Amino acid sequence: MEFTTGGRLEVHITRADVGKRVSVRRLSGAGEGAARFTDTVGVLTSWDGGVLSITRRNGETVRIPEATLVAGKTVPAAPARRRSPATSTPELDRVAARGWPPVESEWLGEWQLRASGGFTRRANSVAASGDPGLPLDTALDRVRAWYAERSLPAYIQVSTGAEGAGEDLAAALDRRGWTREVTAETRTAALAPVGDLDADVSRVVLGREAGPDWLRRYRRSGEPGPEVLKVLHGGPSVWFAGVPDGAGGLAAIGRCVVDGRWAGFAAVEVGPEHRRRGLASAVMAALARKALDEGASAAYLQVETDNDPARALYDGLGFVTHHHYHHWRASQGGPS
Repeated sequence: MEFTTGGRLEVHITRADVGKRVSVRRLSGAGEGAARFTDTVGVLTSWDGGVLSITRRNGETVRIPEATLVAGKTVPAAPARRRSPATSTPELDRVAARGWPPVESEWLGEWQLRASGGFTRRANSVAASGDPGLPLDTALDRVRAWYAERSLPAYIQVSTGAEGAGEDLAAALDRRGWTREVTAETRTAALAPVGDLDADVSRVVLGREAGPDWLRRYRRSGEPGPEVLKVLHGGPSVWFAGVPDGAGGLAAIGRCVVDGRWAGFAAVEVGPEHRRRGLASAVMAALARKALDEGASAAYLQVETDNDPARALYDGLGFVTHHHYHHWRASQGGPS
């Protein structure tokens, strides 16, 4: 916050700062003998009708009555985390989309509409990075219609929390009644330290196909239809890992897709009865070594914010959050 030499707070933002990252302080109530304040940092996405809307890093939109504002200033974009590979949000989103490709897609300007029979939101949502080439409300109507033709709910995936992300779109969807259902982190790390993990990779079996045992361990596949197999096997160079459990099944699994310098990890799962034995680390290390052999040097993965065990694992492996992404679902009925 900004203080003058007299100790006063001052507001140094205006409506012209919409679209910039700001830090503001507002009066949030009266305590006993002293005012109470709340601080908010995020992108100023609108300032209309005496109300500021600020979209935070995690995608939440905070609305602040202008009359409660006591201080504010613009601040630099959040710096990239040290030790993580240099990349932009659009680049990382495009790489991640190629690593989990849909069965069917169509372009609306720079938006990619994706459908895969309902298997995962990532493969059944709009990858909204860039300009749809139409006024927003017209584009949203097109999105609704496209998914309705396929008997699927309309979702839009929007990134926030880093330079080049989509806070403006997130705020616009919020104003139009769309619902944010899922928040996840896109994390990055240097690949070599993952490959250098002190883990027993001797039991890990690598292959190009997700066989029946792999699919039985994968909790999201259910009864795997053709859409599941096409998504899992799609991508530039895909590898599957499995650790035999000694009883004809797999104790742990994982998937990695190599795309140039990037190696994307997904579906790292360990059976409940086999946990706390280092199997997840072994799977990650084996896949990382294969990706290094193919020329990759950077790693990414995506993990939902409520998956605390997975987030703890990735913390220990050196993955840091680059940005968040969210799936926004169209309101039921009515205009966009």
